[in-house]
Amino acid sequence: MRQIQLMKPGGLENLLMHDVDSPKPKPDEVIVKIAASSLNYHDLLVALGLIPTDDKRVPLSDAAGVIVEVGSNVTEWKIGDEVMSLCFPNWLSGPPKYELLSFIGDNQDGYAAENIAIPASAITKIPSNFSLKEAATLPCAGLTAWRALVDEGNLQAGETVLVQGTGGVSIFALQLAKSMGAKVIATSSSSEKLEKLKALGADEVINYKEHPEWGKEVLAKTNNEGVDHVIEVGGGGTFGESVRSVKLAGHIALIGVLSGPSVSEIVLPRIFLKQIRLSGIAMANKDSQISMIDFLETTNIKPVISDTFDLAQLADAFQHQIDNKHFGKISITMD
Repeated sequence: MRQIQLMKPGGLENLLMHDVDSPKPKPDEVIVKIAASSLNYHDLLVALGLIPTDDKRVPLSDAAGVIVEVGSNVTEWKIGDEVMSLCFPNWLSGPPKYELLSFIGDNQDGYAAENIAIPASAITKIPSNFSLKEAATLPCAGLTAWRALVDEGNLQAGETVLVQGTGGVSIFALQLAKSMGAKVIATSSSSEKLEKLKALGADEVINYKEHPEWGKEVLAKTNNEGVDHVIEVGGGGTFGESVRSVKLAGHIALIGVLSGPSVSEIVLPRIFLKQIRLSGIAMANKDSQISMIDFLETTNIKPVISDTFDLAQLADAFQHQIDNKHFGKISITMD
């Protein structure tokens, strides 16, 4: 089977294709024939060598596919079942613990392969109304948005959500928020992408290149109250404006650091004076993923996939991600 391994020290030129033997399942494992994966920012950092990992690591942390073999002890799955991955295969329920947070495609081999052996507990069903390609976008980006808005945010109809940019998490958050009766304000630096955000249901859009202090625009669009929830993916470069944007006792879900990991402006007094609630979000557990799947089956939400690359083109797909040419998710197929 085909498998891509990342050779040290990292870098797109060190993503090398190998022909390896297909795995055999241990008693508690299944073999999943992977149909598709999708790219996340974490995957890019691993590929570039910015997140250290072992030599010859198999990257990618999302997958959906079909079970083609089951171990002798497996009773909950059968050959032919369509399943999707967990980003944290050991974090099944409850709060996070360090010993449970071994990340697929980082601490252990990921899904840049045609087949994988994985514990039967480390997968879930896919939404019945999703294709495998669509389901492969959910385990990281979809679940992160779900935890930010539902598990931690307790989003209610009529509330207002601010999403930043047009990556996978932000698009999922927009779709989830609208399906739950919330209002959405979206930001981007591209007029073309702002039009696409409006087509997806964004109630208000802001071009942050035209309005560097875009938090003031958010306040103007909310009668100077601010929003109930901010999906913060920018990091250091956007956090100050997110604090400006959120309402008194509002919620900021800290998810990404696309503009850097540090905040240059001192915002702590503004945080406690506004009594803001901060949630650090890094995906969620299996129970949360199952709840998300059950919810998606009641909606017409479909992932936005702007680009598709074959596994052999993985380096090109990452470059496409670096160049910010995508809108929503980039799919990797194994056919």
